[in-house]
Amino acid sequence: MATLLYRLGRACFGRRGLVVAVWLLLLALMGGAAAAFMGTTTNAFRMPGTESQRAMDALQKQFPQAAGATGTVVVTSDEKLTPADVAPVVKDAAAIPDVVAAMDPFKTRSISQDGRYALVQVQFEDEIADITDEQREAYADLPEKYDGEDGTVRVEVGGELAQTPPEVGSTEAIGVVIAAVVLVVTFGSLVAAGMTLLNALVGVGVGMAGLYALTGFVELNSTSPVLALMLGLAVGIDYSLFITSRYRGFLVEGVERREAAGRAIGTAGSAVVFAGATVVIALAGLSIVGIPFLSAMGLAAAATVAVAVLVALTLLPAVLAFAGDKILPRKLRDAVAEKREQGGTVEVKQGFGYTWGRLALKLRIPILVVGVAGLAALTLPARDMHLALPDAGTAAVETTERQAFDLTAEGFGPGFNGRLMAVVAADTPAATKAAVQDVSTLVKDVKGVAAVAPPQFNQDGTTALVAVIPTTGPTDTATEDTVHAIRGKVADVQGADVALTGVTAIGIDISEKLSDALPIYLLLVVGLSVLLLMLVFRSVLVPVKAALGFLLTVGATFGLTTAVFQQGHLADLVGVDTPGPLVSFLPIILIGILFGLAMDYEVFLVSRMREDFVHGDSARQATVNGLGHNARVVTAAALIMTAVFAGFVFAHDPIIKSIGFALAVGVLIDAFVVRMTLVPAVMSLLGRGAWWLPKWLDRALPDLDIEGEKLRHALAEPAPGRDKVTVG
Repeated sequence: MATLLYRLGRACFGRRGLVVAVWLLLLALMGGAAAAFMGTTTNAFRMPGTESQRAMDALQKQFPQAAGATGTVVVTSDEKLTPADVAPVVKDAAAIPDVVAAMDPFKTRSISQDGRYALVQVQFEDEIADITDEQREAYADLPEKYDGEDGTVRVEVGGELAQTPPEVGSTEAIGVVIAAVVLVVTFGSLVAAGMTLLNALVGVGVGMAGLYALTGFVELNSTSPVLALMLGLAVGIDYSLFITSRYRGFLVEGVERREAAGRAIGTAGSAVVFAGATVVIALAGLSIVGIPFLSAMGLAAAATVAVAVLVALTLLPAVLAFAGDKILPRKLRDAVAEKREQGGTVEVKQGFGYTWGRLALKLRIPILVVGVAGLAALTLPARDMHLALPDAGTAAVETTERQAFDLTAEGFGPGFNGRLMAVVAADTPAATKAAVQDVSTLVKDVKGVAAVAPPQFNQDGTTALVAVIPTTGPTDTATEDTVHAIRGKVADVQGADVALTGVTAIGIDISEKLSDALPIYLLLVVGLSVLLLMLVFRSVLVPVKAALGFLLTVGATFGLTTAVFQQGHLADLVGVDTPGPLVSFLPIILIGILFGLAMDYEVFLVSRMREDFVHGDSARQATVNGLGHNARVVTAAALIMTAVFAGFVFAHDPIIKSIGFALAVGVLIDAFVVRMTLVPAVMSLLGRGAWWLPKWLDRALPDLDIEGEKLRHALAEPAPGRDKVTVG
């Protein structure tokens, strides 16, 4: 692979104009496709095979008037509400395009006991995925007509339509600015930093434009584009950083520019291909869970990462050709030019990485004890981790959906925010009515049920909808118990099919299915990491060590995220207004992404250790060299990824906020604690045994040549010890 990539790097360097033109044309075409075909994303979550989803599908066929999206308009006043107060709100809600009905709360008895709160139920014809921007805007604009002052009513809107999709704003750009600063400090060259950042932005632009173009044909969750942007930026900058650093290293050794580009793509580029492939495989592997929105989310992010890899392998060498020696700091340019003419290399003084490597080896036992114990302690809060789909109770306090949520709980109780819907279907109207009576009687006696509303029947009377109000909120663990208790009670109802659904029931079903899939997915990812690293490093113990380190990273990240977002510790620092359950798909998404990123750092650090060991260094010296050569670039890469992810912590959307926080914390822990501290300590303990591989297994495994060993032999690189000059 290294030889093929070497040729690719040289070819792109030599045809720099053509390569840049092709990528710019592709960016323009994708941008045009996005503008022409871009559709809307959705906040809907579908779960095929669950009871709640089967009930929704049955409603769509047998009771379509009740299967569309719903909204709840909360009307309140300091004084008792009258029909005259509420009538204008009902009229305005009914005037929204494609609203089937806006129900008068005085007719549906949706008035609080003190008479100060009323709920206007709004039923739309279309499902939430088909609601247009015009409908959303008309619904969201309802509160503006009522200010709650001078004795008038106050209006807030909630429900499915009030949820606003996450947007990328100025706060996310903070991470890119910090990344640019880190690049400047790392390279000591504005040209190198700007080129690396621009290269990554082109890849993100192509990937995101293609993704938005697909929204016209494929249903995507609103979180998918933001997750793809988050990952595309982080890995795009990092992959370009790794290759550019290796390219600069070859220039310092006196290698001619085009040859240096070829070798950089052949060596560091091989590691980038492997690292990118692990991220893509892990994200695409989310499809095995069998949840459509999660599969689409994973595939969207995987596609963006794949584009980032292609950009790093092709566009980067072309841009390097335009940059020339300006890729180096000023103090190195003259020395490199001189040594290129005379032969020899320019030797740069050993940096902090060597010092840290020697220290890690010297204090390996204390480091292992403190490191493992510390990460295990950070994992403890994860024992109480509670997963649920987010509700408006965790939205920003200034949003209308949060205001509606709080007012509903204040006036009616928390259960009115998480109402359940029992769908009763039979062959005849008489059988349906009999079953509805049985269901209503049974459900009223269930612990945790506050009220059961009168049934609504479809036109032929064969399907009925029974609203059930729990006593607790939609993400409360007690509500889960209530849902299971109701399902257990109505399971024996004869002569009809009874299923429980609604946004709350769907959320519970999704969370439970994700929780069941989490151990399987974790086992798959850990097994995959062992297999892939065995192929790369030709070792048994190194992959096992890497997998154990990954588990420490995941556990500590889960623990910290639970402590902040669920338990509320230091929540104010990240702008969490109301702590609550973690979004149900966060753990499985986090495992997939962190796996790929952890393998990045493992490959870039340990591949150099293996390279020096194979060339005759002792196991101890090879470990120090691996850390010394790559500590600077891995540190920069980790800081860049952390900055990019942390920029999303300032987003208003609680899902994006929690994902950004978890990824930022996970990268910091994995890069600095696990890979750059625990790994060298473990490698020094293992010694030569770290590179043991049974002969039969060595013969069976294909040689991927990630380190470019075959390429070096083919190029017949000069042996070490050439004339050198030290540049301070």
